[in-house]
Amino acid sequence: MQRRLIECVPNISEGRDQAKIDAIVAVVNTVEGVRLLDVDPGKATNRTVITFVGEPEPVIEAAFKLIQKAQELLDMRTHKGEHPRFGATDVCPLVPISGVSMEEAAQFARKLAERVGNELQIPVYCYEAAASEEKRRNLANNRSGEYEGLPKKLTDSAWKPDFGPAEFTQSVAKSGATAVGARNFLVAYNVNLNTTSTRRANAIAFDLREAGRVERIGDPLTGKVVNDANGEPKKIPGKLKSVKGIGWYIEEYGIAQLSLNLTDITVTPVHIAFDEACKSAAERGIRVTGSELVGLIPKQSLLDTADFFLARQERSLGISEREKIKIAVKSLGLDDLAPFDPEKKVIEYMLEEPGSERLVRMDLKRFSEETASESPAPGGGSVAAYVGALGVALGTMVANLSAHKRGWDERWEEFSVWAVKGEVLRKELLFLVDEDTRSFDRILAAMGLPKGSDDEKAARKFAMDEATKGAINAPLRTMVVCVESMGLMKAMAENGLKASVSDAGVGALCARTGAIGAYLNVRINCVGLDDEQFKTKALKEAEDLKAKAETLEREVMELTLQKI
Repeated sequence: MQRRLIECVPNISEGRDQAKIDAIVAVVNTVEGVRLLDVDPGKATNRTVITFVGEPEPVIEAAFKLIQKAQELLDMRTHKGEHPRFGATDVCPLVPISGVSMEEAAQFARKLAERVGNELQIPVYCYEAAASEEKRRNLANNRSGEYEGLPKKLTDSAWKPDFGPAEFTQSVAKSGATAVGARNFLVAYNVNLNTTSTRRANAIAFDLREAGRVERIGDPLTGKVVNDANGEPKKIPGKLKSVKGIGWYIEEYGIAQLSLNLTDITVTPVHIAFDEACKSAAERGIRVTGSELVGLIPKQSLLDTADFFLARQERSLGISEREKIKIAVKSLGLDDLAPFDPEKKVIEYMLEEPGSERLVRMDLKRFSEETASESPAPGGGSVAAYVGALGVALGTMVANLSAHKRGWDERWEEFSVWAVKGEVLRKELLFLVDEDTRSFDRILAAMGLPKGSDDEKAARKFAMDEATKGAINAPLRTMVVCVESMGLMKAMAENGLKASVSDAGVGALCARTGAIGAYLNVRINCVGLDDEQFKTKALKEAEDLKAKAETLEREVMELTLQKI
């Protein structure tokens, strides 16, 4: 069953007083079932972005406690910073991660907003998917006038808060207002410029952001505003959809930045925003020196970035995830201002359960020691999957070398396609290294179930059967992937770099070994299963795959020996 997870990304109006930041963040850790992922303070913006995740109810409780603590410790009457803001907890969005729809996230957001308004007496505006009307969907509309405009805004019937007091009380003067919403994953992204000019940075931001700039006659800054048929200022749209942006000067870095919010990275991904920023900056005589992520980013965004720049270089895309992340970091200059640690900035890495990859995270020596120990796992199934992974790694290496061969430049895409396929298969086999051991662990767990009563015996029998089927399916899948990988080795033996044909041959030998090793595990695990229909089907599939592996090995070896 898919776990129900939502992410919460409150932004508090404090980025300089570490003691206050720590005290506010600390309340998140008091709520069981919530995991704090990231705390990102900014001195110039005087703002901290906090990220935590968990099941909906605990997340809402943690968010409420955080807003309450920020109300207690922060005073908006003395706040100054570069970022637009109107409250101690300026915004508090909920982001559905898994098992939760956007509609449900919006309901949770309104539930939180109502509690904050009623119990803390903070004016709350609901935005994005939680908005009560269309004009309130846009956060900028809710926050227009910022904190300084709140006294007037709260008396405007058109901008009455969704929850909480509609008056500027002493309490509100201290806390300001809060925007609570439900939205898609947003990437807060700053682009670094080799200028100190906020004006120039704003001009580039206006080039990029979807809202663009107001059209003027003559001078783009001081010229007469052009109005549309309704008398409203006419806008010249920016280059990028689903992008909001401003320019600012960051004193702690001594540079100007573009502050971009990428509200839908399926529409405008990070690498496109960066690339267009480079173009617009160059047109104005300015150079982009790098960029900065505020908060977390999905892993796929960085992988897509790597593919974008690799394709530009006509380089193979079939390289490891680790290498792609490194290329993305360097391509975007994410380490320009400070070291960039993917383990702390990529959301999937932050959500990984400890021990989920117990074996594949070991070094070669440790893995061999663990295999040789008196523990029955890892056993032949895990080793078969690992040998298969080594085989497809060799095939992928030949594809990558071929893609980069001098004189074969026009063929880089041909070999890149093979390398990408090999990388997918390699990663699946590495998953199966641990999955085979996990399936054995599930059998041991089922064996440990009580068997005193008839009901307990029946439950234990059912658990044993299901765990045994899992222990059959894991090596069966290993066979499938190993056999599929041999197509790569055959293609490389036929068409790849001749100097590396022996590597393709060794890859095929490893893949065949992985397949036959997995075949033995399918056979032995079928012995203990009473479900004859399942057993018959699994054994037939295993026999067919074994025959294919042996045939493909002979074909690859013949091709290899012909060229040596």
